[in-house]
Amino acid sequence: MNWKQLMCEKRPRESTARAVNDLRTEFEKDYFRIISSPSFRRLQDKTQVFPLDQSDFVRTRLTHSLEVSSFAKSLGQNVGSRILREEKDPDFTLQTQMDICDVLQCAGLLHDIGNPPFGHFGENAIRDWFRSNLDVIEYDDRPLSAILNEQMQADLKNFEGNTQALRVVSKLHFLIDANGMNLTKALLGTLMKYPCSSLEISYKKDDPNRDVRYKKMGYFYAERALFSDVQKSTGTNGARHPLTFLLEAADDIAYTTADIEDAQKKGLLDYATLNLQLREACLRRDASATVKELIDALEEKYDEAIGKNHKEPQSYAVRNWLVLVQNAFLDAATGSFMEHYEQIMDGTYRFELLYDTPVYDLLKAMQDIAYRYAFLCKPILKLEVRAGSILDFLLNRFIRGFLYYDTPLWKENHTAVDEKIVLLMSDDYMEIYRAYAQGADDPERLYLRILMVTDYISGMTDGFAARLYEEIR
Repeated sequence: MNWKQLMCEKRPRESTARAVNDLRTEFEKDYFRIISSPSFRRLQDKTQVFPLDQSDFVRTRLTHSLEVSSFAKSLGQNVGSRILREEKDPDFTLQTQMDICDVLQCAGLLHDIGNPPFGHFGENAIRDWFRSNLDVIEYDDRPLSAILNEQMQADLKNFEGNTQALRVVSKLHFLIDANGMNLTKALLGTLMKYPCSSLEISYKKDDPNRDVRYKKMGYFYAERALFSDVQKSTGTNGARHPLTFLLEAADDIAYTTADIEDAQKKGLLDYATLNLQLREACLRRDASATVKELIDALEEKYDEAIGKNHKEPQSYAVRNWLVLVQNAFLDAATGSFMEHYEQIMDGTYRFELLYDTPVYDLLKAMQDIAYRYAFLCKPILKLEVRAGSILDFLLNRFIRGFLYYDTPLWKENHTAVDEKIVLLMSDDYMEIYRAYAQGADDPERLYLRILMVTDYISGMTDGFAARLYEEIR
């Protein structure tokens, strides 16, 4: 791979119209398209960790995305300056450095734009619904599993927010036509974290030969042509875009540190417990000297707060310590990218950037602590059960309502409720369905109708999904 091709400025729909006084680069134009989109604004009412939370402090998908965007741009600056300073690549220029910072900033804003309401639990609920219903729901006296092809079924059973993000930005943000935001191919390539179909998922975390590119699916069957086009245009050809590694590291850094801070702020995790759990994890994992120094720094921050007579020494210690940890993680990700630069550029590097770095054990320990003290707390579990009920109900109503829509079988198979369900659907999503259903065979049209429903439901905010559920029930 080479940077000139990787930073492809072309868009799926090319335009010959150019604003005479517009001095922005194509990647700077992407930024404006993102922040002015309804899909981006809706992230302010989507869960990061705590569904339907009333607190103004804890993070939403919007604030999380802003943090990821900042970390991603910082990593771009770090890596770009080192490539230039160490003369790693003659094709890499100062303009390239500026461009990768812009692309990473945009990718950070977009990386969760496809996530459904209620956080990662929403993804699980959608996957579980399809796994339970594809063999049960019938269309023209046959189960859906007998009509949809293997990849279509695998897409639905492995529904994934990262994959949905590609649909949102390439189709669902209906503006001029069905090309969505019509972003640059360099940005689209960076967003495709897993360059494989739902049939190629083969990642096992305990397998020493695992390859992160096969951890989850990267595109739906419906986006197969776009995926191939972006891969060809950027020259990745089955490999991850190098900037994807930096985007992934930025996301890991942001959510790992934020989950600890949010859990502490909500009273689910206090300073003493965090300190004890980190030290026990350090012993279990035989952690590096770097990790031990960082854990010691937590106590130092607490002592510092006591010395300053701070009113909330625990909160002070945790917040300030997390800043140190974030910087350590950013340094480690930068170093790992440069250490594995040749493998990343030839598409053979198989791991996340922070894997096998001196701080990796701390990263995993913090993720484990956050999971046990935040995600498994009873208030969250109750809210997730409620969220599951909401999504199950909406999927049942809308999937059944659209089974026969736009087919000769509609007249004798729809109910009065089905008619109302169809009228509730977003006009833009209906328009997009009609655009891509033209010329498709019956199984693909059925698949596209099902995707229209998942598009609609996954695009909902937490609050809208909850209100619609209550109103319909």
